[in-house]
Amino acid sequence: MLSYNTQLKKLILPEYGRNVQKMVDYCMTIADREERNACARTIIKTMASLTPDLKDVEDYESKLWDHLAIMSNFELDVDYPCEIIAKENVNAVPNRIDYSRPNMRYRHYGRCLEQMIEKVRVMEGGREKDYLISLLANHMKKLQLAINAEGVDDEKIFSDFAEYTHGEILMSADSYRLHEFKMVQPATGKKKKKK
Repeated sequence: MLSYNTQLKKLILPEYGRNVQKMVDYCMTIADREERNACARTIIKTMASLTPDLKDVEDYESKLWDHLAIMSNFELDVDYPCEIIAKENVNAVPNRIDYSRPNMRYRHYGRCLEQMIEKVRVMEGGREKDYLISLLANHMKKLQLAINAEGVDDEKIFSDFAEYTHGEILMSADSYRLHEFKMVQPATGKKKKKK
C-alpha cells in the first residue's frame, strides 16, 4: 500500500523537507556521541545548501543550529558550536504595544484636522481666521469626497464644522463658498491609438 505525506507525521519546519527531518530523526538514534556530532554537522551542511538565502542573514550558522534543535524537539544531544535558542522562546509572543486611540467624532477627517479646527476656534476674529476656516472647510470637503465619490453636500461640511467648534463657528452657503472638486480617474498607462 502507498503511503502519502498527509498520513505521515507533521513536519516541524517544512521548509527543509521530509528527508532532512528523517536525517534528524536518524541522528537522534545514533548511540556514539562522536558519530552523532558528525551526523549533526552533515545535517547542518545539507540545511545550508537547501536554504542559500540564509547566508545573507547575520549569524546564519547559529540559526541553522537553532533549526536543528527545533526539528529534534530539543532532544538531540550534540556539542552545539554556539548558543541555541531556549525551548520556551520558540513560540514566545511579544508584548502587546498599547497604541493610544484618541476619541474622534469622524475618523475620515482625522485627528490633525480636529486639532487645527480647535486652534482656529480659539483664535481672535479677523481675516486670517476667516481664511483658515475656509481652508479647513475645503479640506474637509476633499476628505469627504475620498469616502463618498458621488458628491458631498456643503451643508454637511458646515454642520460638521459647527459640531467640532461646539456651535461657536457657524458657516453658511451665503458666507462661505466651498470649491467644487472633481474626482479625476487615475491614468491607466495605455496610450490612445490615433485614427
